[in-house]
Amino acid sequence: MTQQETSSVIAELADTLRDWLPEQRWFAGKDRPVHAVTAVRTVRLDGGDPQLVHAVVEVEQGEPKPDRYQLILGLRSDVPEHLGHAWVTALGDRVVYQAIHDPELTALLLDLLAEGAEVDGLSFGHEPGVDLDPTQRSRPIGAEQSNTSLVYGQSYILKLFRRLVPGTSADLELHRALAGVGCVHIAAPLGAIEGELDGEPVTLGMLTEFLPNTADGWAMATASVRDLLAEPGAYPDEVGGDFASEAHRLGHAVGTVHADLARALGSSEAGPGDLSTLATAMHARLDAAQQAVPELAHYEVALRAAFDEVRTVGGPVPMQRIHGDLHLGQVLRSVTGWVLIDFEGEPSAPLAERVAPASPLRDVGGMLRSFDYAAHHMLVGEVDPDQHATAALEWAGRNREAFCDGYAEVAGDPREQAVLLHAFELDKAVYEVVYEHAHRPGWLPIPLVAIARITGHGDTRHDR
Repeated sequence: MTQQETSSVIAELADTLRDWLPEQRWFAGKDRPVHAVTAVRTVRLDGGDPQLVHAVVEVEQGEPKPDRYQLILGLRSDVPEHLGHAWVTALGDRVVYQAIHDPELTALLLDLLAEGAEVDGLSFGHEPGVDLDPTQRSRPIGAEQSNTSLVYGQSYILKLFRRLVPGTSADLELHRALAGVGCVHIAAPLGAIEGELDGEPVTLGMLTEFLPNTADGWAMATASVRDLLAEPGAYPDEVGGDFASEAHRLGHAVGTVHADLARALGSSEAGPGDLSTLATAMHARLDAAQQAVPELAHYEVALRAAFDEVRTVGGPVPMQRIHGDLHLGQVLRSVTGWVLIDFEGEPSAPLAERVAPASPLRDVGGMLRSFDYAAHHMLVGEVDPDQHATAALEWAGRNREAFCDGYAEVAGDPREQAVLLHAFELDKAVYEVVYEHAHRPGWLPIPLVAIARITGHGDTRHDR
């Protein structure tokens, strides 16, 4: 199949992709109908049978600017049984399927990265001084989120960005910056797949060191909560799964990463205009949230008062590059310590906002909210949630304090900026309210109760 023939593949698949895309975990527009799918760019990376096709498609859903997505497709005349689940559709005498499940085809991606190849506008490169072993075979990570990741052997992990935004990925940029100053709390960047979109560079994939034998922060924290709730009347420091020492180490790691980011990319102090802009943005997010979730009206006065206080914060407020979407699901516990992953920032935010300097307290507030979630989501669906409410609150408070203690050892005590920290927590909780209302209504009380607790406003029961 020639490159010209390859370009026609997406056109022939357009109707199929309209139905197939919303079924994918990484597709962001599930709440809107797909009107049309068109090819922006299609590249044949390997000829013959099977064939690897790289495509960027534009998805029209009635928005002023359609989203662009990266597809990695395989074409075969005969699909073996182990690839049956990856089927997309039949196309003439060949089958189109998701190539990420085919190690025979994904091996080519690693080959191209090792070679530093250029293929029809796509650039595959490794970091300076890095030698890659192209013999490693891949497997996709099962828990696919907004992107797709392939693990090669026990050595590498390739993240393929699905929803594309022109510009260098913040994840790649910050990994490179942190590696440049010797940060020990990241996986080393090893290579990247890059191209062009709308006349600007775009990051399509990022290869990093794979860290085996790691534990997910969320899984560790929730296991600790389970241990506590299984022993009625016990305090968090009395059960075998006490998480506080790990929370302290995690705070130290996050503080170190913030310090390393400031060292690598610089920092500045926020002026009165910056704080006013921040408060205005918080109010705007609350405006939008109230349109979607009427229950927020009960807390509007308290929330707006907290956001207005941001304008009055005195003293220096450091501004620098941050993680931007930090929570327990974005950290891994390796045998040597905590590692931060996914520096892409909040996926729904514009790239310009995600790469702009911000207060490190935004990351701290996000992690504090995550401790609260780890504790209180266990009460969802309980017949008598008040039975465990006190224990959950004590667990969250103990680990939030331990995290802040660890952070303070290397980057200043975040609790000294209580007004700003609480505003970030409330801003995050407003986001959570909208998310839960749309996706998990049963979890909506978690952020609503947190808002009530932080503002000291109203009923904080879980059965509201």
